[in-house]
Amino acid sequence: MSDAGSDINEGRPNMKKLMVCIVAALFAGSLAACSPEVGSDEWCGDLKEKPKGEWTANEAGDFAKHCVL
Repeated sequence: MSDAGSDINEGRPNMKKLMVCIVAALFAGSLAACSPEVGSDEWCGDLKEKPKGEWTANEAGDFAKHCVL
């Protein structure tokens, strides 16, 4: 006997997974848009207010490159 009609959704993407991926991508994009551009006056000011112990190595290097020199 044939089970041709047993799995109607075979070959189609799972809509729930697709929606979760879309929402996650939109959320990540909105977070990236909230931070000021590295080296801008706003970014330098934000970093000056942040405790130096919480700076990453990249932030420290970018601060020295864009805000000090």
